[in-house]
Amino acid sequence: MKDMGLADVILGIKIHRHAGGIILSQSHYSQKILDRFKNYSSGTAKTPVDPHIHLTKNSGDAVSQVEYARVIGSLMYLTNCTRPDLAHAVNILSRYTSNPGHKHWKAITRVLNYLRYTKNYGLHYGTEPGVLEGYSDANWIADSKTQNPQVDMYLH
Repeated sequence: MKDMGLADVILGIKIHRHAGGIILSQSHYSQKILDRFKNYSSGTAKTPVDPHIHLTKNSGDAVSQVEYARVIGSLMYLTNCTRPDLAHAVNILSRYTSNPGHKHWKAITRVLNYLRYTKNYGLHYGTEPGVLEGYSDANWIADSKTQNPQVDMYLH
């Protein structure tokens, strides 16, 4: 066995060490997603979700289900590894993978634009011993037509 020193990348996650702790990021994977789906987004957005858009089941023309699922899958991997700030948006959008419409594409474009704006974001773990805090919020009637509840949690 040979000591090769400290790891720089593990499972595609970059590790940046500094005096205040470590940062785990996937800026290279974020850029790969943006390059792969460059036809669908061109701008930037400061938030992943437009608060004025309410998504419901698609009753109009469907858009490419396969391409929509590819974007969702790519974003889910990023969300699970280093980008919890995308979790709510990806969770909501993944509900419409079986029949996405133009409104859903517009929403997914917003997430891609947000990713472009924040592609260098990551998880920062400080050297100070931390206290785990948790918060939750529930909207038990999130969609008045289907009566599906929405519960969100945040751990810090």
